[in-house]
Amino acid sequence: MITFSRSAQYYDALLTAAGKDYARESAVICELVERYKRSPGRRLLDVACGTGRHLECLRERFECEGLDIDRGMLALAAERSADIPLHLADMIGFNLGTRFDVIVCLFGSIAYLPTVQRFEQAIANFARHLAPGGIAIVEPWLRPNEWEDGHVSARFADLPGMKIARMHVARRDELVAILNFHYMVAHTDGVRSFEETHRLLLLSDEQYHDAFLRTGFELHHGKQVLAGRDLFVGIRSD
Repeated sequence: MITFSRSAQYYDALLTAAGKDYARESAVICELVERYKRSPGRRLLDVACGTGRHLECLRERFECEGLDIDRGMLALAAERSADIPLHLADMIGFNLGTRFDVIVCLFGSIAYLPTVQRFEQAIANFARHLAPGGIAIVEPWLRPNEWEDGHVSARFADLPGMKIARMHVARRDELVAILNFHYMVAHTDGVRSFEETHRLLLLSDEQYHDAFLRTGFELHHGKQVLAGRDLFVGIRSD
């Protein structure tokens, strides 16, 4: 499924306008790597790398690669950092035939997996792609107790020659959040609108803990925060 098939070109503008600081977040990732990584290498894979904004920062410290299921996002990442290897694949099925020292999955992207079973399979796949002593850093999305049905959300970007608005009203189907985004984009040649639906799992802390521990990770949780969300850091057994 190509989740961002129509909105990829507006993704960075909306997040920048919302104050997302990729450089600061990347600095936090580097601190966690220094603290927890035991493997000797510095190869890093960004799973669900999107438009490559984190890769653009992390490449200064690591030998980076990116992976995403969305062709449009990968195309934008390739424009930003043409020399970084990028892979078109999903979190569960990718098999790159190599191991990394660091795997990151940020900004709640892990919640795009359709079921808890698929989520657990993704964590196991991260473990298979890590060198002994390597680490997986996962930034969760909302937990079930944090969800608010009917919450009204809007983001806006005011750019020269272009204005972007994205709005939605939160609803869910059991433990799947449904975000039906309504976009309105104004260019100098007119205004157009479109809709795009995103579905994300509402996973509990217990489900994160179980997935990491069953896969054999040594788990550290809540020691550091990105964008208001506490991180899960799993160390692969030596």
